[in-house]
Amino acid sequence: MNSKGTSRLLEALCVAVLTLFSIVEADDPYRFFNWNVTYGDIYPLGVRQQGILINGQFPGPDIHCVTNDNLIINVFNSLDEPFLLSWNGIQQRRNSYEDGVFGTTCPIPPGHNFTYILQVKDQIGSFYYFPSLAFHKAAGGFGGIRILSRPRIPVPFPDPDGDYTVLIGDWYKSNHTDLRAHLDNGKKLPLPDGILINGRGSNGYSLTVEQGKTYRLRISNVGLESSLNFRIQNHKLKLVEVEGKHTLQTTYSSLDVHVGQSYSVLFTADQPGQDYYIVASSRFTTPVLTTTGVLHYSNSAGPVSGPPPGGPTIQVDWSLNQARSIRTNLSASGPRPNPQGSYHYGMINTTRTIVLSSSAGQVSGKQRYAMNSVSFVAGDTPFKLADYFKIQGVFRENSISDRPYGGGIYLDSSVLTLDYRAYVEIVFQNTEDIVQSYHLDGYSFFVVGMDGGQWSSASRDQYNLRDGIARCTVQVYPSSWTAIYVPLDNVGMWNLRSEFWARQYLGQQLYVRVYTGSTSARDEYPIPKNALLCGKASGRRTRPL
Repeated sequence: MNSKGTSRLLEALCVAVLTLFSIVEADDPYRFFNWNVTYGDIYPLGVRQQGILINGQFPGPDIHCVTNDNLIINVFNSLDEPFLLSWNGIQQRRNSYEDGVFGTTCPIPPGHNFTYILQVKDQIGSFYYFPSLAFHKAAGGFGGIRILSRPRIPVPFPDPDGDYTVLIGDWYKSNHTDLRAHLDNGKKLPLPDGILINGRGSNGYSLTVEQGKTYRLRISNVGLESSLNFRIQNHKLKLVEVEGKHTLQTTYSSLDVHVGQSYSVLFTADQPGQDYYIVASSRFTTPVLTTTGVLHYSNSAGPVSGPPPGGPTIQVDWSLNQARSIRTNLSASGPRPNPQGSYHYGMINTTRTIVLSSSAGQVSGKQRYAMNSVSFVAGDTPFKLADYFKIQGVFRENSISDRPYGGGIYLDSSVLTLDYRAYVEIVFQNTEDIVQSYHLDGYSFFVVGMDGGQWSSASRDQYNLRDGIARCTVQVYPSSWTAIYVPLDNVGMWNLRSEFWARQYLGQQLYVRVYTGSTSARDEYPIPKNALLCGKASGRRTRPL
């Protein structure tokens, strides 16, 4: 970076430090990150293509932190187009301005920087960050986030001998600009070209272990559309955490990780000393895409041999039964020293039921995707800024209905206003023949049920109201439904989206406006002093320094 860019970084950091104490808890530690986002040549599938690098790395650097840490992340955009990072699973308590998606945060212009001021308030677990605009996710720019428990909070398993981030995902050989142009021209994307493990193709990733020791893998599916099955030849995977929640420690031979999801597993190097395949393969696709890495024992007597171990391919029931078996460890502590089961989510009456149904179709001769027939379109002004400055004409409240009505797809801003501290039931109804995956920013929700067919009020009879897993990303199987409970305890503007990235890009998303008339910082932080302003918010003032 040139001296001008360096001085901008230092200046931004100084401003960030000066403004911190009005935004975050002053008694918690700070961690500072300086990131430069650039293009660079990468060869993940053996051909040169343009990747998005962070500090020269693909994937980007991991963020390591501890519950309640304040993260000061200065991002300098050295690309030739606007850029934003979002933080998948970080709840941004009372602070949706920092969420890094279109509806909350203005893009960082080329040649400029923005300092994110985040706090991982009352969170633990495994998550990731990614670029949220312009189909940049297809070029990289993603990396792992791990939030460790505070030292005095017990963790329900011994410290592992190693702790590793494993980012898996499907990949295209085409540059993200070509893929984006394909979508902008109203066409569907073809099937991906391959699968990556930590940015590398077959046998490009390796992990060295010592015999007899136990390791933790934090696995995130950072891909664009494919559900993936993860396995290690001849080794069992013990699930211990899902997106910030300790689980019952169930052992699996392989694990389905749907797009956008994160899991932590333990495995023990308890096999004879040699090399073994690490495998990630696509689910519910024809053909099945497979990639391999290498688990290398330090005392290995030989390389991997023979074909990689096969996994499930199109079996929906297998995946559904595994998903139902993932449950909360009620006796384990979460980020605080009280049991995860102390909040009895199933004993609280819901105040509203929302049914969201996906659809695909053509609008003006171009491919679009929708929820309850509304296909989201972005304007030039983030909704959160329009809300704060009371700018009219940017979005319409409740511009998407609570229930599908079966009409044709149309374009709108897709904002659903819900009351602060309401307790809502959201049902994702999937009438299509693909697996869907949905993510809600700002929240961890309780997965209470999933099954085939059409959801009805009678479906509640099979809900798990005791130890369903709490997470931020959930799958919906073909011609099936998934139901979640959400305690709306986080004021702000929150993105609810498909993690199938072409569908998200072409409209399968909405914003949940969790509203209160209160202006107290106890309910929501004021707009950050360093907030970027764009669109109809340009020229306005945030708050005086």
